[in-house]
Amino acid sequence: MPRQTPAADAQPALRATPLPHAERVLVLVDFINPLDFPGAERLLPGALRAARATARLKQRLAQAGVPAIYANDHYGTWHAEFSDVLRACQALPGPRGQIARLLAPAPQDLTILKPRHSAFFATPLDLLLRQMQAREIVLVGLAADMCVQLSTAEAYMHGYSAWVPSDCTAAETPEAKRRALRHMATVMKCDVRASTAGAGRTRAGRVVAQPG
Repeated sequence: MPRQTPAADAQPALRATPLPHAERVLVLVDFINPLDFPGAERLLPGALRAARATARLKQRLAQAGVPAIYANDHYGTWHAEFSDVLRACQALPGPRGQIARLLAPAPQDLTILKPRHSAFFATPLDLLLRQMQAREIVLVGLAADMCVQLSTAEAYMHGYSAWVPSDCTAAETPEAKRRALRHMATVMKCDVRASTAGAGRTRAGRVVAQPG
């Protein structure tokens, strides 16, 4: 039998990635984020609180068998992989790096990059969710009044129910966050109870009076 060349020996085998089947899937939007845009300083304290709440929720959901998908902006770096964005953000000083380190994906988590605000626009998210047989998404991330809100709008159009835990997202002002959560609850029929309110089964239209 002829000996393979070193290059052939080193080439990894390509194998299909098995996807878990789950009625509910956690979707994390733009938490891995340099937060270097105008207004980011106002968003940062709430973003850190939301990241801490999300880390606790993610652990509870993982124990219940709920898989996680990271849908993250590539910030215009078309040559980058998710791992490149993660490493760059983890190296940042202060809360920016802390958020990226706190919410770094686990080996079993799925990651996708998105070119625009919504987690669904020009991404394979809907295809992944359908192959996983998901019916409900738990949507968390930044910011409540932009990427999270636009993602819930597309989730609604695609036929998914959504839970957007109020303490697992943030906006530049408390009023902007309240408006966004109210809109998601009344228009997109999302459950916006906090992550501490229990299992978080979707209840269309329920709004938290004073989101954290």
